[in-house]
Amino acid sequence: MSSSNYYDVTTWHVGNPSEDVGEVINSIIADIKDRQTATDANNGGKPGAVIYLPPGDYHLRTQVLIDISFLRIQGSGHGFTSSSIRFNVPHDEWPDLHELWPGGSRIIVDIPLGADGEESKGAAFYVERSGSPRISSVEFSNFCIDGLHFTADGSDLPPENSYVNGKTGIYVANANDSFRVTGMGFVYLENALTIYNADALSIHDNFIAECGSCIELRGWGQASKITDNLIGAGFKGHSIYAENHGGLLITANNVFPRGASSVHLHGVTRSSVANNRLHSFYPGMVILAANSSENLVATNHFLRDHEPWTPFLGVDNGLDDVYGLLCISGSNNSVVGNHFSDIIDSESIRPAGATPVIIRLKTGSGNFVSNNHVVALDVHATSSDDCFSAQVDALLTTRASDGLAVTAVLVDSESARNTILDSGSDAQVVADRAVNALRATPTVGFPGGAAGRSTGSGTIESNVGSVPTP
Repeated sequence: MSSSNYYDVTTWHVGNPSEDVGEVINSIIADIKDRQTATDANNGGKPGAVIYLPPGDYHLRTQVLIDISFLRIQGSGHGFTSSSIRFNVPHDEWPDLHELWPGGSRIIVDIPLGADGEESKGAAFYVERSGSPRISSVEFSNFCIDGLHFTADGSDLPPENSYVNGKTGIYVANANDSFRVTGMGFVYLENALTIYNADALSIHDNFIAECGSCIELRGWGQASKITDNLIGAGFKGHSIYAENHGGLLITANNVFPRGASSVHLHGVTRSSVANNRLHSFYPGMVILAANSSENLVATNHFLRDHEPWTPFLGVDNGLDDVYGLLCISGSNNSVVGNHFSDIIDSESIRPAGATPVIIRLKTGSGNFVSNNHVVALDVHATSSDDCFSAQVDALLTTRASDGLAVTAVLVDSESARNTILDSGSDAQVVADRAVNALRATPTVGFPGGAAGRSTGSGTIESNVGSVPTP
């Protein structure tokens, strides 16, 4: 049965979706608003609509403005493929490639960017509505948003490796309720998802990679979830960032390099980061900042190793190895049952001669750190021009290596009344026992490299070197 609330962009009578799908979608939204005017007709009146994007390439030259609830924009395939690998393949090899560009139901962001640099103007989809009630139940599902190219940023990097182009996939400007982003593909955007003031937001089962920043939840929010996504940001941005949120669930995500951080929480409380696989080439993988408190960080797998792909050698996030893979500024957080693999070349440690830190309690009190397992190995870093084989080889290599001396837990003097249990040997935990409770992990006689020791007098002896401020 056909429905007047189901639209296909390829059959709509206004505009050409191949040339400017933004014009087409805006026209459809205007039609929905013209037809659905009654706020209370037979206990209903504004059911919203579905806008369908069949598989194909759709240039978007006009920003889509969404100001109605109950709208679902859906396609038939997220279409992700690596643009970064393609752009770093010599052009004379392109004719031999099976595909050059992302596919599926693909929107190509071609919005002209103004000189003012206002971030929201570069968004393919801009969601904004003030007043009451909040805009609700807008859904994006199963299509690709492709920024196409990055641009020069003034560095020595090739433009296509800059992660800069002023383009955003979806920008939600004000308070919203029960939004869904599901089964999407985002590629080569400076910002994939920027969402303010979210309530009960679900970001689930998406492929969000090769973007400057992938997910940013700004302003404030509650009761949202980021689950079961494949995520990888650029070295300048965040893979997952949230500020002033409560009740946020971040779980079952596979977060791969090369984001400046894997998860960065700023002023976030009573939330969970659990059961994620986190991989980074830099310290500062998970950051709880600005008094982020009463959070659970549990049963995650952290892997920190080296960049193996030649085009990005020498690129980092600017943090030293004493910053910590997990750095906490906040109180009453629980860090339980995580696995940390720190697989790095000792010659590359910064500052030279320092001992890398795994878990660092920077400020706050009452944090509970228990039953975390640290594997630290000194390996000789290698690189390759072949992105896929270099990364897989690095991941699968477990050959015999020398042990690497690390500080498993560092408790700064500004943090006190914490409990650290079975998360490092006595030599691997640097804490003032006069103001922190400590039970060291038993050792079985492996040699090596005390990173520091807790002293009964309340002083700390350590060779972790200078400690930067987050």
